[in-house]
Amino acid sequence: MKAVTVRKVAIGQGRPKICVPIVASTADEILKAAEGFRDIPADIAEWRADWYEDAARAEEVVKLAGRLRQALGEIPLLFTFRTEKEGGEKSLPLEEYIELNLAVVKSGFADLVDIELFTAGDEASRVIEEARKARVRVIMSSHEFFKTPTKDEMKGRLQKMQQAGADIPKLAVMPQSKWDVLALLEVTLEMSQTLECPIVTMSMSSIGMVSRLTGEAFRSALTFGAVGQRSAPGQPGAKELWEVLEVIHRNLE
Repeated sequence: MKAVTVRKVAIGQGRPKICVPIVASTADEILKAAEGFRDIPADIAEWRADWYEDAARAEEVVKLAGRLRQALGEIPLLFTFRTEKEGGEKSLPLEEYIELNLAVVKSGFADLVDIELFTAGDEASRVIEEARKARVRVIMSSHEFFKTPTKDEMKGRLQKMQQAGADIPKLAVMPQSKWDVLALLEVTLEMSQTLECPIVTMSMSSIGMVSRLTGEAFRSALTFGAVGQRSAPGQPGAKELWEVLEVIHRNLE
């Protein structure tokens, strides 16, 4: 497995990198959150643009992405428009979803972009092609909010994302029991040794919290920590997350 380096952050090397979502509706709130990144242990900032009040207006999104880029300095920026069916705040028609992501990719303001496997479908290739030209990395994601699929299904989704050209496949599932969490961790370890790229997995809710903390042991390369508003069930606070990851990292060396 090769690490994916974005600015100076090597995803897939060392401890899991901490991604902190920005979830706010107005430009002022979003920029204020970005300014606060100086005081938190964040490796990557994720702008959850589906929370933004003007998310359907690509020109406004690109303009704000540029201001975010300045506010974040050298912290990598991940652009994500999470659709309602995958746990987000809004939805867009497919063509608008693709065009929004293309506009951000071409702007050069984002370092990474999240494309949903099942939302984008075959149209994902358009974004991936432009992302490669712009040297923007692609996280391809799949979210299951009501269950944990079978091990074969989870493996298949991760494989499909790599085959589609994703730099980093991401899979988030909802556990109904602790056995589901173990299944997700087993799949993570196996696929980290099979796929050529870093992978990101998580089991959501309080039952799955352990999966967000043990990525270095099971080879999930990225984990999400909140500051204020959480963007997904079971997301720990960023500072607490950093402390736990550091303890695990020191004891795995």
